[in-house]
Amino acid sequence: MGNTVSCCVSPESSPKLPSRLTAERLEELQASSEVSDDTTVPYLQHISDREVPDELALESNPSDHARANTIFLNKSQTDGNSSERIRDKRRSNHTNHVSPGLLSRKYSSCSTIFIDDNTVSQPNLKNTIKCVTLAIYYHIKNRDSDRSLDIFDEKLHPLSKEPVSDDYSSVDPEHRLIYRFVRTLFSAAQLTAECAIVTLVYLERLLTYAELDICPANWKHIVLGAILLASKVWDDQAVWNVDYCQILKDITVEDMNEMERHFLELLQFNINVPASIYAKYYFDLRQLADDNNLNFPLEPLNNQRAQKLEAISRLCEDKYKDLSRAAMRRSLSADNLIGVRHSNAVLS
Repeated sequence: MGNTVSCCVSPESSPKLPSRLTAERLEELQASSEVSDDTTVPYLQHISDREVPDELALESNPSDHARANTIFLNKSQTDGNSSERIRDKRRSNHTNHVSPGLLSRKYSSCSTIFIDDNTVSQPNLKNTIKCVTLAIYYHIKNRDSDRSLDIFDEKLHPLSKEPVSDDYSSVDPEHRLIYRFVRTLFSAAQLTAECAIVTLVYLERLLTYAELDICPANWKHIVLGAILLASKVWDDQAVWNVDYCQILKDITVEDMNEMERHFLELLQFNINVPASIYAKYYFDLRQLADDNNLNFPLEPLNNQRAQKLEAISRLCEDKYKDLSRAAMRRSLSADNLIGVRHSNAVLS
């Protein structure tokens, strides 16, 4: 589904170690390291003492674990209006009544099958951006606090020459404003829908690792940094930083480079997105769209659409076969290299 790159980090900076456990863990280590006065043998910490239980790792880093709930879906369901809509929709599902208008559903039958153009490997670009920006909207609206860094502050690092309003850090942006900002970048840079999903993964990973909150003062820079990184990692033809400077006329390449460097450091250079994480975010975005009546357009399945879906499926299957063959060739070449270098040891 795309290029994946992983980086190794030291145990001290591992994303599996939540910082909120540092003080408690330190007290435990100090208590366990106490030895009697008649010995000078230093205490050697066991590796299990540094490991975090699976349930804590799942809770603290949902962007790294396929079984953990995404943060944006939890925040959207804690919203009062959204919860009320979900309850109303569930109550309506128990009846045979279908409300008229744009929110009415279409049901498949023996003679007609309704499908949309969204698949895991080929999502619809417009609908995916709507869902991703809706997730960002709920992140901002239901944030815990306003923890931020100066590198992402719009007042300190403006994206345009237009003056920033005095209430820029207190007024939550509307969903349509976030959608317009993201849609402009994706349209100008010709990015794919898969890149939008990876953008959301990097955004939630940044908020988790750096213990930040996306708020009115920093949402543009955080979203821009996530899009910049996702386009370089995921798309085959990466967009250079100077290209984004042509889209955002008033920002310099040096500012883009500095923001990208800080973004990577805060991510601890962990830019790996496994297929399980990608699929989880895709289906949670669809759940978010369903909860907010943002239904994807359904069209009846005809011969032309069936042939199109079959062609997409065949194209993806051939792509994955080519990737598997390439991985097999790399594995065989590595085995041959090891075999050539193998030799018996000479003992004197």
